[in-house]
Amino acid sequence: MQRNVHVLGLPGSLRDDSGTRTATRRALAAAAAAGATTELLDLREYDLPPRDGDDRDAGDAPALRERVAAADAVLLGSPVYHGSYASPLKTALDYCGADEFEGTTVGLLAVAGGSYPTPTLEHMRSVARAVGAWTLPLQVGIGDAGAAFEAGELVDDDLGDRVDRLGEELVAYAGVESYPTAVTETFDPVTGD
Repeated sequence: MQRNVHVLGLPGSLRDDSGTRTATRRALAAAAAAGATTELLDLREYDLPPRDGDDRDAGDAPALRERVAAADAVLLGSPVYHGSYASPLKTALDYCGADEFEGTTVGLLAVAGGSYPTPTLEHMRSVARAVGAWTLPLQVGIGDAGAAFEAGELVDDDLGDRVDRLGEELVAYAGVESYPTAVTETFDPVTGD
């Protein structure tokens, strides 16, 4: 049975040549190769002032929520800023909630200039859980970004394969709340069945 899956990439970096944007595009290309339609939501094109509890619809917030709600799976990507994720992504997520994310499959990607970005991935996972998303167990952290990217491409084949797998899993597990139980064949040594 053919499923129509739409994957939205939401990178929190505003830099043109950002490793986060590069890795997000690569994951989306893998999702497209797996049969999904894909979209990269560029936060530079959205007017999103800091969230004011009195104005949930400030700026382009309604348009942002519409794009997120239309996705079957969302890839959250962020550079590491002071041990957490970037403020443009935080602001975008502040305008969203369970209406947009509940039951949505979410993938996580973080890019650090230094060591592996464990805290950043944990922070994004906590936010996704708080809005009712189902976050893939597989996540991708890229450390030492200066050495990981060259001329707008990932230069480490293992990291590239992991990013590709993340894109593929966003498609494979869109719409599920957990990894499916593996089907295993059992062998009864007494009966031979």
